[in-house]
Amino acid sequence: MARRRKTKVQKIRPTINPTAAAADIGAREIYVAVPVELSPTPVRRFETFTDELKALVAWLVELKITTVALEATSVYWIPLAELLEEAGIAVCLVNPRHVQNVSGRKSDVMDCQWLQYLHSVGLLRAAFRPAAEIRAVRALWRHRAALVRQTGWCIQHVHKALDQMNLQIHHVLTDITGLTGTSIVEAILAGERDPKKLAAFRDRRVKASLATLQQALTGDYRREHLFCLRQAYEAYQFIGQQIAQVDQELEAEMARLLPAPAPQVPAEATAPAAKSPTAYPAQSYLTALCGVDLTTIPGIGALTAHTIWAELGADLSAFPTVKHFCSWLSLCPDNRTSAGQCLSTKTRVSANRVAHALRLAAQGCHHAKHELGDYYRRMRARLGAAEGLVATAHKIARIVYAVLTTHQAYDPSIAAAAQQQTNQRRLARLHATAKNLGFQLVPDQQTA
Repeated sequence: MARRRKTKVQKIRPTINPTAAAADIGAREIYVAVPVELSPTPVRRFETFTDELKALVAWLVELKITTVALEATSVYWIPLAELLEEAGIAVCLVNPRHVQNVSGRKSDVMDCQWLQYLHSVGLLRAAFRPAAEIRAVRALWRHRAALVRQTGWCIQHVHKALDQMNLQIHHVLTDITGLTGTSIVEAILAGERDPKKLAAFRDRRVKASLATLQQALTGDYRREHLFCLRQAYEAYQFIGQQIAQVDQELEAEMARLLPAPAPQVPAEATAPAAKSPTAYPAQSYLTALCGVDLTTIPGIGALTAHTIWAELGADLSAFPTVKHFCSWLSLCPDNRTSAGQCLSTKTRVSANRVAHALRLAAQGCHHAKHELGDYYRRMRARLGAAEGLVATAHKIARIVYAVLTTHQAYDPSIAAAAQQQTNQRRLARLHATAKNLGFQLVPDQQTA
């Protein structure tokens, strides 16, 4: 008698979202999967034209779909996500690396079906998305950041043209886009070649002498290099005008979010001047929108605070604890263990704009004379340059989370008390070490 083969019974995970759908989004076509119980054709293909997207949303509304999972593919998902939100359907934006199917079988139909299954059984985690009004400001602020980067490219082209003409003015002046630099470049483009007349535009704050400036302005003026200089400088001015227009639109969007006019907040006298400041009082608007002034945190200026608010908003309820917030920023150790052994503790690679802004804020604490500056230098000496920078950015992130969630301004006395406790522990260790070696520590009366 043949032996009966035992069949393995596969446990079916219970369905949590019975009205969940999923979409695999591409540049030209979209595959949408719905539960097989709701439609005889559970997978449909749509093109990415606006009429097709509206037909897709109407089909989902007809089937009474309540939530849709989308893969974050470039920016192709944004038009569909906005239409779904207008129709009252919740959008679950997921990372494609978190929803990979079994290798070896790959197609758009299978991808959307696998995505729909994971979403129906509650195995997908939605990405953080701020409110719609915050996203409008975020889009403008990201566009402004791109324009600021373009100004840097134009300035590099100006430097290149000056180098080719052997004009060392940008090596003598601290900033070629300052008052003296722009006056000299405009005079050169107007036809002036005399080094003495060009050096006469020297501002009294320039540290270089008049003779040094004249030597730097003696060069070989070639027609082709002057043409490149003119185009680079005109591009720099044009992008500056575009940034001013973006600032006007940003001010209008932020003023629309305020129930009352924003109070004027005086800027700190010790804060360094921003290279590309906004044309509107950003600090006043941010204080009114956040309910607290983020610039009171050491290392965070108006532009950094603007980046934080534009990317997150003032509501951090999506992050239950500060650990969730720092993990989302990829500023905490990514502990990987196997068989009881730690394989790696490196932080995850991430392109998070808030994390980038906090790293820049931590970099600015290198020579700062405040508690975060002391912390950065201590972590840098203990862990190294890169690790010390991440540790300081992590600490600033925790402070930002506490300030935004409690709506209380940063209190430096808390950090001072913690520093005092650290000094006391260090002193106790020194006394114990000296006693073990047969010595006794005596305080210096003059220093005390």
